[in-house]
Amino acid sequence: MIPYSRQLIEQDDIEAVVQVLRSDFLTQGPATEAFESSLTTYTGARYAVLFSSGTAALHAAYFTAGIAKGDEVITSPITFAATSNAALYLGATPVFVDVEPDTGNMDAERIEQAVTPRTKAIVPVHYAGHPVDLETVSRIAKRHGLTVIEDACHALGAEYKTMGSRVKGQGSSQEPRPGQETSDDWIKIGSCTHSDMTVLSFHPVKHIAAGEGGAVLTNRRDYHEKLCLFRAHGITKDPSKFEINNSNSDGDWYYEMQHLGFNYRMSDIHAALGMSQLRKIDRFVSRRREIARRYASAFAGNSWFTTPPERSYVRSSYHLYPIRLSNGYSQKRSRVFSTLRDLGIGVQVHYIPVYLQPYYRQMGYRQDSCPSAADFYQREISIPVHPAMDDAAAKTVIEAIERAFTST
Repeated sequence: MIPYSRQLIEQDDIEAVVQVLRSDFLTQGPATEAFESSLTTYTGARYAVLFSSGTAALHAAYFTAGIAKGDEVITSPITFAATSNAALYLGATPVFVDVEPDTGNMDAERIEQAVTPRTKAIVPVHYAGHPVDLETVSRIAKRHGLTVIEDACHALGAEYKTMGSRVKGQGSSQEPRPGQETSDDWIKIGSCTHSDMTVLSFHPVKHIAAGEGGAVLTNRRDYHEKLCLFRAHGITKDPSKFEINNSNSDGDWYYEMQHLGFNYRMSDIHAALGMSQLRKIDRFVSRRREIARRYASAFAGNSWFTTPPERSYVRSSYHLYPIRLSNGYSQKRSRVFSTLRDLGIGVQVHYIPVYLQPYYRQMGYRQDSCPSAADFYQREISIPVHPAMDDAAAKTVIEAIERAFTST
């Protein structure tokens, strides 16, 4: 079976973990600090804080943004449930904005009509590794005084071209004139150029694997400090941050719990693996993009489905390769899905719109609230794309898809 995604673990990754196992630190130690430093160097963000999972990182980011009971958080329905669940953890209400029919990303042009006096944050999801129109999101957020938290769990390694590089002083829809752009105009997702925080995931199906883990990136020192507290029970041992015992008169053992935090710390074992994997991120993303190009060429002009687009101002990192079935085939998706699985192709569907889940339905979310998301879900199948695939595997996937559709 060729899975839709999987980790690629090599000998140097194994050696990095073994080195930690033989060291004095298994929980938070030098490997954690080194991985955080490597993430800031790669993305361009000022601070990185590691967490035990992407979900924990989302929870921490929302807490740090001050999201609380009675607030609303605008996000996408085409995502894993954790994106909106993290708002529920804090008593806030997720508000789902419908998606673009081709990218599956939250439609930035629809966001403003969802803003209310209770809105606290906008959480765009870079679905499948294709960045959202961040500049439009940022403009809306600034106009209404909202926090922007990028859910980039799909998008480590993706890049975004700034509006200034398209046309200086013009809207994002304008194309650049010759000579106006350079390679420096591309920014990494995670730089927080257009957001307050960016959340990453290091689950094995993501771009780099830490076994499990996540991170929050930010350029704000106050956010960094609050994120660090939240992942460690809300406890600080830094005398300069003490609220009660400012003189530290009780001794060096003294600490203060200042928030109701959680034990969301990443271990050095996971951090060592993640840092080793991060050294290969460009190779991993390049291989994903190469497979995507092969698919786009092989499936060009077919009548069965459309392949994922790539906007001119993004470089997708292709966490997923979501094909969208054409009219006449979407009704046969279950049969196509089963046929591909029988042929050894580990396809998957991403995602059932969150508001359709029983828990959300019981909260009062309407089944017809996001028609484009519902249609996207009815058409989508994720086919394999990951750096462990060689050319023979990609060829096998292409041939199996052709066989499945011609026999359906």
